[in-house]
Amino acid sequence: MSVISDIQAKLGQFDAWLVPHEDAFLGEYLPAANERLAFVTGFTGSAGVALVTKEKLHIWVDGRYTVQVKTQVPQGTEIHPLHETPISDFFADLPDGFKVGFDSYCVSSRVLNQWREAAPQVNFVHGANLVDACWACRPAMPSAAGFALSEKLTGKSCQQKRSELAKGFAKKAQWALLAQPDSVAWLTNLRGSDIPCMPVLMMRALLSSDGHLKLFVEQSRLPADADLGSDVEVLPPAQLNSELAALKGKKVLVDEGLTPALLVDELKASEAVVVLGTDPALIPKAAKNAVEIDAMRETHLRDGAAVTQFLCWLDNVVASGERPDELVLAEQLESYRKAQDDYLEPSFDTISAAGANAALPHYNFRNGAPSNLPQNGFYLVDSGGQYRIGTTDVTRTIAIGELTEEQKHLYTLVLKGHIGLGSARFVKGTCGHQLDYLARAPLWAEGYDYDHGTGHGVGQCLSVHEGPQRIGKAANNYPILPGMVFSNEPGYYREGHFGIRTENLMTVEKFAAKGDRQVMCFENLTYIPIDRRGVDKTMMSEAEIAWFNDYQAEVLAKIGPRIDDNTRQWLAEACAPI
Repeated sequence: MSVISDIQAKLGQFDAWLVPHEDAFLGEYLPAANERLAFVTGFTGSAGVALVTKEKLHIWVDGRYTVQVKTQVPQGTEIHPLHETPISDFFADLPDGFKVGFDSYCVSSRVLNQWREAAPQVNFVHGANLVDACWACRPAMPSAAGFALSEKLTGKSCQQKRSELAKGFAKKAQWALLAQPDSVAWLTNLRGSDIPCMPVLMMRALLSSDGHLKLFVEQSRLPADADLGSDVEVLPPAQLNSELAALKGKKVLVDEGLTPALLVDELKASEAVVVLGTDPALIPKAAKNAVEIDAMRETHLRDGAAVTQFLCWLDNVVASGERPDELVLAEQLESYRKAQDDYLEPSFDTISAAGANAALPHYNFRNGAPSNLPQNGFYLVDSGGQYRIGTTDVTRTIAIGELTEEQKHLYTLVLKGHIGLGSARFVKGTCGHQLDYLARAPLWAEGYDYDHGTGHGVGQCLSVHEGPQRIGKAANNYPILPGMVFSNEPGYYREGHFGIRTENLMTVEKFAAKGDRQVMCFENLTYIPIDRRGVDKTMMSEAEIAWFNDYQAEVLAKIGPRIDDNTRQWLAEACAPI
């Protein structure tokens, strides 16, 4: 019996069972034990949702995965584009009384409310997870102990952070529920290995308005050098429900977009007063202090040395006539990162994409047979590392053999957009969507575009996709603040032919201006050469050429001392002015 037919046999009172990608922590990355969507459908992407009805399997995925999903799900599966025909529209068309069973630990309170508003005739009923009941050989949950970051890396103690967060919400609520592991990790200065690509322990917390912390994690998992300060209770995770029940009559701050529906429902059932607002750790975590930014700077220099070594190796291999496959390339890059101090793991699955595969922005060579480098064309590699001191994410598009004039033209348009955003000056209060145009303008002027965001936030030894900051077409009303870290990654993709993306990480700094408004700018954190062989200098302004040459010179100055003589010689040539 297949997994799908097994779930169908167990539907009982339900007309369908919902299988979201998310687990009880609502994250992008999951431990193997919580990869329920992959177990049921075979689809291994990082976003999506499935619905098992009595007749068939439905799955919704976004544009990153439209090709991949067709190769992974069972024959007969109905595939829906997540944004064009959202699952809420599907629910709205269901008959009166239709019962959708789901585990409300794995759906945020906000999403569930949206579904209920879109489809008031549908009964959404929480139940014991049917997927788990069908998963006989489910992997064990993570249980390893975590590790602590010192104040030399975080800039503030757990006690300082608790006091500051508590003051921030004290006028609104008596308690705040921190449901996200990265928020709790930042607050406690603890990290772990529970989730691939994100070094956290799967913890939640209740923080009171006087700074008292109830931390829900097994005591045995805390490192010996954990420094949580005074007034902290460490409680078993299973005790969270009873602690929520004890908050009757108390005002409790909840971020409904980041909190499982089950926990919000339990608070309401306990007659607590649910105060909707933003996770109090969200902005302080994103707007990093000077110590955290210094640690990120050092992280990127180590990472820059590793990636530079890889690019030198790649050029030498290609010059010898070899064309390795995408797996070999990714493993070679990883080997250089592993040699760096404090390296932990990749910050996401490496996108090692040769030729036409690079036209898929989130291509994963593990979903099929890895392709070899083309004789002539582009190789795109988007990769990052988790280090104890910080997190990186960088994309370089490399010329392999000869490029066409059109490929150089498009490569240069992408580069011009990257420079335009990286050079921005903007006043206090500016939001990410107000800057997105700067990256797209050169492409738009000629009728081109790309279908992904331009910039996402990045944590410090935390999530490589950190909110709430973002640069993209969609409105994001969180103002850009000093200390925030963004990616800068415009691109261009021609399906079936090639893809181009140039990505650095950058932090936000105050800029000295003459006027009466505070002005901010971006400072590059990433120092890795940009392939000059794709650049059409005739398309660039004097200011753009100066930016490019200054950046390459900085790469040589900062990374040169960290690499061997042969690689340094290659780097000097790669960074020669255009």
